[in-house]
Amino acid sequence: MDIKTASSLHRLRLVSAPEAVSFLLLLVCSVLKRTTDFDAVFPMGLIHGLLFVLYVIFWLDAWKRVRWPLGTAALYFVLSVLPTGGFFAERKLKREAEDEVIASRARREGTVSA
Repeated sequence: MDIKTASSLHRLRLVSAPEAVSFLLLLVCSVLKRTTDFDAVFPMGLIHGLLFVLYVIFWLDAWKRVRWPLGTAALYFVLSVLPTGGFFAERKLKREAEDEVIASRARREGTVSA
């Protein structure tokens, strides 16, 4: 894996958890708006919208660089629209990056010929 591919996965990983947190906070703000006088939906919506757009941009970049199969790319997109999906995406991306580092070290040491 080259440095550009690794950095695109890293960027996607970095934005996935904050995007999930912002989604959950937006849901809480929506409930609070309807049940109390607290109204933070607009600022939270802006924050979540920005993070979601960044996630989609980074997802497209990672899909292009890593060349995921359609099913894997679709999974990462579906995880972005689920309230806690970003946490699962972050964990899966971390595991994928760790596996790639291990495979890269093995290839460099000549242990594996893949």
